[in-house]
Parts: sequence; C-alpha cells; structure tokens
Amino acid sequence: MDKRMIVPGVGGDHYVPYEERTGEKSIVYFTRDLSAEGLLKIYERINKNLTGKVAIKLHTGEPHGPNIIPRPWVKNLIEKDLPDATIVETNTYYEGGRYTTALHRETLKTNGWTFCPVDIVDDEGTTLFPIKGGKWFEAMSVGKGLLKYDSLFVLTHFKGHTQGGFGGSAKNIGIGCADGRVGKAWIHTTPGSADMWDIAKEEFMERMMESAKSVVDHFASHISFVNVMRNMSVSCDCEGTAAMPVVTPNVGILASLDILAVDQACVDLVFAMKEKDNHALVERMVTRHGLRQLSYMKELGMGNDLYHLIDIDNGDVEISQKDAVAHVVPFVEEK
Repeated sequence: MDKRMIVPGVGGDHYVPYEERTGEKSIVYFTRDLSAEGLLKIYERINKNLTGKVAIKLHTGEPHGPNIIPRPWVKNLIEKDLPDATIVETNTYYEGGRYTTALHRETLKTNGWTFCPVDIVDDEGTTLFPIKGGKWFEAMSVGKGLLKYDSLFVLTHFKGHTQGGFGGSAKNIGIGCADGRVGKAWIHTTPGSADMWDIAKEEFMERMMESAKSVVDHFASHISFVNVMRNMSVSCDCEGTAAMPVVTPNVGILASLDILAVDQACVDLVFAMKEKDNHALVERMVTRHGLRQLSYMKELGMGNDLYHLIDIDNGDVEISQKDAVAHVVPFVEEK
C-alpha cells in the first residue's frame, strides 16, 4: 500500500448509541465490588485460557501517581490465583520517571510494585509483531521480552487520556507494549517532525489500535481483559501527581475475553451517567476524537461493540442498556 495515499477515518468525536450498532454480542462481566475481593472474583470469570507462563500488563504509574490500581488488590490476586505471574512494562517515550530501565526500577520501588517480578520487556531489545489488516503498519515494534510469555492478562485502570481521550485495555497494550524508542515513536510522531506528539485525533487512535491488534493476535486465545473504573481522572496515569482531580464517580470492574466489548462497555457506562457526573470525561473523549478507538477496533475485526453485560453480584443477571444507569450508577462506595 502506498503510504502517501493513507488517510485516517472519521467520527472519533461522535458517540454511537447502543441501539444503532449491529453485529454479534460478546460477554462482559460486571461487579460493583471495588476491592481486592472484587478483582479476584471477576478475574476468575475470564482466566480459563491464561495458561503456561502468564504476564500481567498493567500501568504501574509515574512516581507517587495517585490513581493507579491499588497495589494490595494486585498483590492479593497474584498470591491467590497467579503465584508465578510477572508484571510486564515498557519504558516511556517521554523523559521522566520511567524513561530508562534504571529510572523505571526506582519508580517501581517508589510506587510499591515490589511484591512480584516486574519485567521491563524492552530492556532486552525489540521484536516485531505482525499486524493483520493494518493500514498504517505491517508490524509493530514491541518489547522483545514479551516473547517469553504464553499468556497475557491485561489489567487496566480505565480513565481519561490527554492524547487518546480515554485509556482502556486497547491503550494499555497498544502504547504499553510498544517499546519506548521505536514503537511508541511510530505511533506518536511523524518521521522528521520536531513535535514528538504531532500525530493526533483519528490517525493516532488508528495507529494505537493497530499496535494493540499486534499484541491481541500474538497471544490469540490466551489473552483476557479487566478494566477497573475507579479514580477516573481525565488524565492518564502517565501524568502522575500532575493528573487532573477526579470528578467522575466510580463505577466498578468489568471483564471480558473481547477487548472491544470491554472498552466499549466502559465508554457506554460513562455516557449513561448524568451530565453533571460525566461531563469532564465525555468532553475529554470527544474533543480528542477518542471514540475512533472503538470504531477502528471493529473495522479491524478485533471484537464486538455489542455485548451482554452480566452482573456477577446478583446471580449473573443481564443488565439491559435501558437499565444501565439504575443498575450501575450511583455507585456503592468501595471497600
């Protein structure tokens, strides 16, 4: 394909209501239980295919980051269900507390990620994961250390994002598995540009989703996704203590074997809130054209944007879209 002829799609600033979507439905599990027990309970719904050597991809945060997934929750999960698992991370594209492996290791200590192994997978170099059906890339440069693992558990803090609008499972692996010098540059920067963040809106979303697809395709059926809807600042955890204050109510934890379905369900729950509760996060998603993440994942065949939302707190009853607000918001305070 002639790269000069490629143009990004449109519509990243437009939310498509559930009833206007078409296609098959996936299963998304939901719990209001924002606690170590809640995380363990919902993880056990989507862990059957996590076999062999398991990696956990999560955002460990910049120094003293206030909104990351609580370490005690992750420690409890690893001790009880994943005793041999390893957290995996990559170094950042920007200079900061995770820019080099040495700095990254210090930040891990500062933030308390000391209870299990943490593998900074691009410290060992890079490798290329093929991208099937991509228009921007034929392959993505990722941390070579990912090749050591048989399965990937994607554990994500769902929140806003300065460039992407929101950060869900797809952002977690699309940016978070790309290596810090090559892959992240391919996603963020036009070659030769003096602005390292010059790729934005729909083009950025598409590049990021193609990167995510390379990881999903690599692990095939041995990958699963959990999104924690808690402390949802409009800022990503990469902003650390500079993150904007949290004004969006907590919701709960969602899980699926379908990356599109779990991210779409989180976005739907945000849009289902009252305007006084969701205005900041909705504004962040729309102005950055972040909803293109969802439509492009569907175009790439990464999953379904229709789903059965299963409430595991109440006998696995399905929550209808019409009743989502009543079932999910307002939230019961976390334990």
